[in-house]
Parts: sequence; structure tokens; C-alpha cells
Amino acid sequence: MSTLAGKVAVVTGASKGIGAGIAKALGAAGASVVVNYASSKSGAEVVVEAIVKAGGKAVAVQGDVSKPVEAQAIVDAAVKNFGKLDILVNNSGVYEFGPIDVITPEHFHKQFDINVLGILLVTQAAVKHIGKGGSIINIGSVVSRITPAGSSVYSATKGAVDALTGVLSKELGGKGIRVNALNPGLIETEGTHSAGFIGSDFDKEHVASVPLGRIGQPDDIADIAVFLASDQAGWLTGELITAGGGLH
Repeated sequence: MSTLAGKVAVVTGASKGIGAGIAKALGAAGASVVVNYASSKSGAEVVVEAIVKAGGKAVAVQGDVSKPVEAQAIVDAAVKNFGKLDILVNNSGVYEFGPIDVITPEHFHKQFDINVLGILLVTQAAVKHIGKGGSIINIGSVVSRITPAGSSVYSATKGAVDALTGVLSKELGGKGIRVNALNPGLIETEGTHSAGFIGSDFDKEHVASVPLGRIGQPDDIADIAVFLASDQAGWLTGELITAGGGLH
């Protein structure tokens, strides 16, 4: 499959989990990929190796999306290495949970700086280079709709992602740039394992509420991201696409 042949993509937070899955899928579809990481250089290099081994092109680029200079450098790396930029996947994200009585400014800013400000900064840098036909995909979450207890700050960040997706789709539509949000349900990743979700009572309750009867895998999300990045999704912008096996 080469639906993205000749395209150049940046995927933030792509050293593991959903981001890694998306980066590899974009590479398999023909795109040259900047695999961004914040701290896990080794993880990003494994993703790059997988893309290259499959016949694609990729580079690993370090950068904290919440810092303006580093956000700009991530985008600059795409232009430096591959000459242009067509696709941006804003995947970097962090999560911490807790009831209202334990919320602190540090808890708030840690999540909003990465999950919301990071999208704005990388997108701001990217739109200087993305032209007509370009695609921006913001990775949100079903939590913005199901609002589970103990997730007030995290759910608020993902609600903000939904809102800014709509705003940016209107701002950038005149330039021919599409902006959509892809909002996964519970996905089995390194992060959800380390957080204790997989195999927990929460996991079992979640699966029981999902019509398709399982939790998601990174490839489930990656395939949708490839579609949104492609010209086949050319009439979609400003959409909030829930990918949770039927969870609502």
C-alpha cells in the first residue's frame, strides 16, 4: 500500500504505544516519517529501524512539544531531512488521575502543557510548511465524552483537544489543510500496562461496555490515522472520530 507515497509526516510522542503504531503505519503507506520522542531515544530508534527495515524512510528527533524552540525544531527536522511537510500527527500526551481533593497546579500544568499547549506549538510551527492537501490529526480520547471519575484534568485536556480541532479546522480550511481529532478508547500499550489498567477491574468493566468486546490495539488506531492522512479523507475536516469499538 502506497497511499501516502511522496508525503512527509511528523508524529509526536512516537517512541511507543499509539504514536509508534501510527508512525510505522504511515511509513508502510509510503510516507517519510519524523519519529519524535521526549526522552526514550532507544524506543524511537526501534520505531525508525522497523520503518526502514520495511522499506520506508524515517528519522528519530528529540523534542519537548511544550517548549516553543523544541517544537519548532521537530518540524524543522522534517524539512531538513525530507524537504517538506504534509502530515502532522499530534500524539504526545501524558495522563495522571486523581479525585478533586488531590488536584494541584503542578498536576494541572503537567498535563495541559503537553496535551494542549504542545499541540498548539507544534501546529503553529507546522503550518508554515504544510500546504494545500495537508492533514493534521490530533489524538484525543473518549474521556472527553465519557468523563470517568478521577480524570478531571486529563478529561479537560482532551475536551480542549476536541475544541481546538474545530477551531483550527476553520482557521486552516482556507489553506486546504484538514484538521481532525482521532479519539481512542482504552488501548493496550506500554503506558496502560505500567499504569495498571490492563487486567484490572477497570479493564474488565471497560471491555464489558464495549460492543466489540475487547480493548483496542495500536494498529486499530494507526489504520484510521493513515486514512485521515490520505487523500481518501479529503472531505473530512473538523471531525471528532471516536475509535473505541462502539463505546459511547
